[in-house]
Amino acid sequence: MKVLLLSAYAAYSHVQWQNALQAMLRGWQWRVLTLPPRHFSWRVRGNALYWSQVEREALEADYDLLLATSMTDLATLRGLVPALATLPTVLYFHENQFAYPQAPGQHNLVEAQVTSIYSALAADRIVFNSRYNHDSFMQGCEALLRKLPDFVPPGIGPMLRERASVLAVPFDGGGPEAVVPRWPSAQRGPSGRPLRLLWVGRFEHDKGGDGLLRVLEQLELRGLDYEVAVTGQQFRQSPAVFEQIRTRFDHRLVHFGFVDNPLDYRALLHAADIVLSTAQHEFQGLAVMEAVARGCHPVVPRRLVYPEIYPAACCYESRPDDPLREASSAAVLIAGVVGNPAAGEAARAAVAEYGCDALAPRYQQLFYSTAASA
Repeated sequence: MKVLLLSAYAAYSHVQWQNALQAMLRGWQWRVLTLPPRHFSWRVRGNALYWSQVEREALEADYDLLLATSMTDLATLRGLVPALATLPTVLYFHENQFAYPQAPGQHNLVEAQVTSIYSALAADRIVFNSRYNHDSFMQGCEALLRKLPDFVPPGIGPMLRERASVLAVPFDGGGPEAVVPRWPSAQRGPSGRPLRLLWVGRFEHDKGGDGLLRVLEQLELRGLDYEVAVTGQQFRQSPAVFEQIRTRFDHRLVHFGFVDNPLDYRALLHAADIVLSTAQHEFQGLAVMEAVARGCHPVVPRRLVYPEIYPAACCYESRPDDPLREASSAAVLIAGVVGNPAAGEAARAAVAEYGCDALAPRYQQLFYSTAASA
């Protein structure tokens, strides 16, 4: 099988996905074109223009299948490069712009939303990494079409649903690893070591820095003996709340920022007790999955993709109307984790279904059936 893979906004999880596919389907021939994850609006609108002019020879080579991420302007690209118009095509949604929380001052997402509809219509199959991603895209698409003033063709929603399916991003489930669990502090509390709390996520507004701050405040009010490692990619303009956390909780922090070395990062996951999410945007949550697979007990909000994956006993209240109540619910769950090992075991069993070994046959079947249907 010869596959052309186009990743128009190659963020970290997108790169993990393309690497996992190539590792799972080793006998296949892959040609991969990517663009860096910056300048979002231009990347979404400009990828077809750039690739059609600069990478035309690669696009016009002989392939059995075109696999593109949803940031790819597929409709425009297939129009500009006629050789792609008849190539069987799968469009993969790592996220969708209908359910993405906008940052203050962010440009309107309607153009990106409309482009994603055109791309979905131009594909033979559309695939989402979670049921939550699928449902929020379909609902958002239909809601947007209802707002348009006139000449909106009927049946777009049912047409897209008919060609849609759900297939998660495969992740490295850990397996037998020669990793020695290491936690940055060896501090001992009065009744043994402190509880080890891990927060994983980019230092961006949609990952819930404000929620993390409130949870830590609630843990202080309860007098819990704990330490926290706040890990994730940092940016020049990360929300100010992360600096507040670094300053106010210096006495609890054992790590703050990105972990460069993959072995050190996996050792940190193995050593932690709990992985906490406070996200406002999560379509699959690979970082939490990786932590759970390596022994962390998940404490996640009852929203977004999380109830789809994790047992109810691992989910705290989602209360956007009452953030303090939400933080209190998370703190209660964190404090009770030690006495509830069964929920952690159930969570680890759940994420095992998303490992490469489990998903490889499903991806292979999807790609072969799409190629054969042309």
